[in-house]
Amino acid sequence: MATSRQQLNHQRKYEALLPSLPEYVRDYILALEENERSASTILNYVIDIKSFLGWLQSQGFAGEGPMKDISHEVLATLPLDAARAYFNQVSNEEIQISRSESKKREKASVNRKKSALRSLFKYLTTQTEQADGEPLFHRNVMQKISVIKPKETLNERSRKLADSIFQEDDDVAFLDYLLYEHERSLSARQRPYFLRDKERDFAILSLFLGSGIRLNELADIRLRDLHVQNSSISVIRKGNKLDSVHVIPEVFEDIESYLGVRSERYGGTDAEHEYLFLSKYKKQATPLSVRTIQDLVKKYTKSYRKEMSPHKLRHTYATNLMGESKDLSLVMEQLGHSSTSTSVLYVHSTQEKAKRAAEALGARRNRARPDKD
Repeated sequence: MATSRQQLNHQRKYEALLPSLPEYVRDYILALEENERSASTILNYVIDIKSFLGWLQSQGFAGEGPMKDISHEVLATLPLDAARAYFNQVSNEEIQISRSESKKREKASVNRKKSALRSLFKYLTTQTEQADGEPLFHRNVMQKISVIKPKETLNERSRKLADSIFQEDDDVAFLDYLLYEHERSLSARQRPYFLRDKERDFAILSLFLGSGIRLNELADIRLRDLHVQNSSISVIRKGNKLDSVHVIPEVFEDIESYLGVRSERYGGTDAEHEYLFLSKYKKQATPLSVRTIQDLVKKYTKSYRKEMSPHKLRHTYATNLMGESKDLSLVMEQLGHSSTSTSVLYVHSTQEKAKRAAEALGARRNRARPDKD
């Protein structure tokens, strides 16, 4: 509930800012909403765009009138040196962190501002359309602004990955926790809601951890996509490519348990075109939204002890698959990766094993030393 209230609060904040912004910015924000970007991300983008437009006015690139009257032509003709000057100012700004202490803005914050403006300009130059079918403008100065990310070795990336996912058999322990323990941590008011959705939510989490599919892939599954006989599901990958993903057979047992209550609790039918995971809104069966799935993953993992996202569950599955199969090409196929650059990360995501090996070598060294006494 806290997350939902927070997202609603973020939405209210950015909606309050929108009337002061140009129409083309409001259209862009609508496109972000349609793509189901989180309210917190949209709020940050709105703040970053508003700050940039304010800078344009302060530097004389735009008129002194209301910000909402800034023409898209101002963005279309903005010199590259001006765009660089803006980000140079942003990078060197002193951010007040307390009454007596300030620091320069972190690179991650600067990169986020760059991403916000690069995304806006890309939308205006590729996804808008005027009466003649042409976009608002063609010249995209922000395309020339590079986003410089901190460099990390593969081992460091792997370490961060290992710290953020379930290790060893903790994914199994998490599922057991949901089945047998989570209910006891709930209040009398919370318990009925959990029991109502227990089979559905458990099937979702089991499927994430038993297949490694992406969030949008799971949300888009329909009944016709389930292939119980060969333990696989059909999903639409990036680029609208249809793919078949093998699933841990036990996951289908969890899905079957959910299907046994799906009609009664959510009003779903057996029609093949219907979405698998449903909620009930105004007494009507409704596909479970991406945002709702994100929230439930966060809620249950946080209750367990390690707050995670669907993407982290995907990483958990991939790491376990790599550990069991030692087959990089299989990991690539299961995750829908087109290159090894991402999949190879799981070859090295064995930090706990490396730690234990180091401890064992240390014990060996101590055994080999003569008695100091």
